[in-house]
Amino acid sequence: MQETETGLTKQARIEAILALIPAGRVASYGQVADLAGLPGRARLVGKVLRETQKTLPWHRVLGAGGKISLPKGSVGFDEQTGRLQQEGVPVMGGRVRMKEWQWQPDLAELLFLIPF
Repeated sequence: MQETETGLTKQARIEAILALIPAGRVASYGQVADLAGLPGRARLVGKVLRETQKTLPWHRVLGAGGKISLPKGSVGFDEQTGRLQQEGVPVMGGRVRMKEWQWQPDLAELLFLIPF
């Protein structure tokens, strides 16, 4: 993946944000892209998640409306639902109430933690 002006690849920037999402919280694809300094690149976040699914908390990333993006009834859908519920995040009808469970990071903390 191409480097950004900071020297980190876009993938590395997205991975850095994904690693910060705490257990019991969720983020949308667009939110991750915005926090990585890549506004409008929600699909790129999905691509990175597909490539690094086993090493990052992929299950904490949802569509903007809180919907699980995997097909209902699929192994991935069931795994994501189960992981979120294990962390105390209620999933009803394949959705999470973003108003209650969305990660709202402190900007100062992000600036300190992200290696950009």
